[in-house]
Amino acid sequence: MNLLTDSLVVIVNQFNYFVLYYMIFINTIYTLLFFVSIRALYIDRQRKKYWSYEDMVASSYTPPLSIIVPCYNEALTIVDNVKALLSLEYSEFQLIIVNDGSKDKTLEHLIEEFKLEKIDMPYRRKIETKEIEGIYLSSIFDNIVIVDKENGGKADALNAGINIAEYPIITAIDADSIIERDSLAKVIRPFVEDPEVIVSGGVVRPVNDCVVDKGFIESVHLSKNNLVRFQTVEYLRAFLFGRLGWGSLNALLIISGAFGCFKKSVVIEAGGYTEDTIGEDMELIVKIHRKMREEKKRYKIVFVPDPVCWTQVPEERKILKSQRKRWHKGLMDTVLNHKRMIFNPKYGTVGLLAMPYYFLVEMLGALIEIVGYLSFILSFWLGIISFEFFLIFLGVSLLYGVFLSSSAILLDEYNFSKYKGIGEYLLLMLYSILENFGYRQLVAWWRFTAFFSYRRKNKSWGEMTRSGFSPQQSTSNKKTR
Repeated sequence: MNLLTDSLVVIVNQFNYFVLYYMIFINTIYTLLFFVSIRALYIDRQRKKYWSYEDMVASSYTPPLSIIVPCYNEALTIVDNVKALLSLEYSEFQLIIVNDGSKDKTLEHLIEEFKLEKIDMPYRRKIETKEIEGIYLSSIFDNIVIVDKENGGKADALNAGINIAEYPIITAIDADSIIERDSLAKVIRPFVEDPEVIVSGGVVRPVNDCVVDKGFIESVHLSKNNLVRFQTVEYLRAFLFGRLGWGSLNALLIISGAFGCFKKSVVIEAGGYTEDTIGEDMELIVKIHRKMREEKKRYKIVFVPDPVCWTQVPEERKILKSQRKRWHKGLMDTVLNHKRMIFNPKYGTVGLLAMPYYFLVEMLGALIEIVGYLSFILSFWLGIISFEFFLIFLGVSLLYGVFLSSSAILLDEYNFSKYKGIGEYLLLMLYSILENFGYRQLVAWWRFTAFFSYRRKNKSWGEMTRSGFSPQQSTSNKKTR
């Protein structure tokens, strides 16, 4: 019995050390990304001194683009969203609204507001999609196309928009999102500067409690909702460290579905958005990486820290839980679909750095973190580990997280200052501390449960909630896809 107990103690001790070294490994990666991101922000800041967005918008070298907006049951916000997109500061663009079989009055609101007329419009179906039931043009705006189709999910709606798109560069924007007036000019900049750029993406921020008028941000405010404040910290850390860092290494695997810009021909060659996954945005980027690397073509997928897209984030724990579980299952879909790329030198930095990171850290991280917490607490209670060892674990797992989050907030304030007043940034600093003591563990638990409930080919989105952008609108619109 003593031998069995001693063996168990040895195993638990070894596991505890494994978790500690795993945390140190993760923090080392975060530190490297931190320094790479700071360098990228510095370069971007210097470049802006000699670069005018106004000149680029007016230049004949600025490429025209097609904006694709997939929507499903977006009656509450779709009109304001379209009006805002029509007012963007960009020389030439086509606006394609894809109504993916909405069950509310999304299509009716669009027809009434923009004086739409159904036409017979020929197009080439380069990507297979569900049947298109009607194409509408506006009698008052010559750059609006409305596509009404059978419900097939977001990926299918995006693919339908790509088939209709007239211009060589496309951008996909969620119907519940708002982009700033100059965001298109900023996100298109890499395409103008470097012919090797085939994809670019910008920053996504929570719009909750911001003042919105006619589809534009009038003033930015930090939300009063605690969950939204925690998510604001998360978004800043993810975009300013994670995506900026990986983008600098040409190993960026995610361009947010809320705001991304692509060469249309590259997307078509990659087969468009994948339908049988709930992580279609990441899946497309990895498919593009894989195809370009296998064909040994020179290319760049970049992240631009300045163009901003504002989107509604969950304010209720139930909805946030559904979203995070869906995100993790989408991540697992992509990693498992392309597992042959992991540690494969054929795919360069993507195969040797990014894919292993997403497998070892993003996919397995929640599993190891949750089991590690339980093991450390039980070990400390049983006296298997010393108090000093327990403090080292807390420092590595929690305090370093505080440092990274607070650093992201300071960088955001220094470079962009979106939130007005020092008070809101001080509040964000407070929440960057608080998120490591409860919120982060809760999200890890949701990802942990998603790991065990994951099923391949399950593309159910679950329930989501939308609210009107205007502060006066408080009606909720529940959706399932």
